[in-house]
Amino acid sequence: MNRRTKIAALAAALTISAGAAGSAVASGDGRGGSREAAALTGSAKIYRVASDDITFSFDAHLAAKDNTNPQAATGTFRLSHYRNGKGGYAVVTVDCLVTGGKVATVTGRVTETDVKEFDKRRIGVSVHDLGKHDRLGYSWLAQDPEEGDVPPCHSPAPFERTKAGTGDFKVLPWQPEYPAE
Repeated sequence: MNRRTKIAALAAALTISAGAAGSAVASGDGRGGSREAAALTGSAKIYRVASDDITFSFDAHLAAKDNTNPQAATGTFRLSHYRNGKGGYAVVTVDCLVTGGKVATVTGRVTETDVKEFDKRRIGVSVHDLGKHDRLGYSWLAQDPEEGDVPPCHSPAPFERTKAGTGDFKVLPWQPEYPAE
């Protein structure tokens, strides 16, 4: 498998590692406190006519206290893409999360992978939470990893469809506070 195919495979995809995110979005701090500012959770497989196994999983959060700073987001996301026993995976530490309505964009640094071109890179993913028919986009489709990192909170529009019955992404809309005029 050549480098571009391996990257496309990873990019197109992603399998959940142990401890992957659940499907519920937190509504507070777990101690009766205020609602978190934004969140992206859940997992899904990407639809492919071929037998590719592509999975994305998210557990990304922006605390209420960080409502004006999306780059204070925390959490991880995981992805994998395998076909006929070949492919790759990545675990990413979140460094930015922005949501609007049912759409989220998250970026982070790859902290674990078997695809050397992704190691320590910032990558981005976008999600559209449409219930059972979620959509997803990813930065490496439009950018060669050798060209450098994507900026924080950047990713293409969610162009991929999730596989029927697997889309359970949950987006908690961000409601930033703007200064009074």
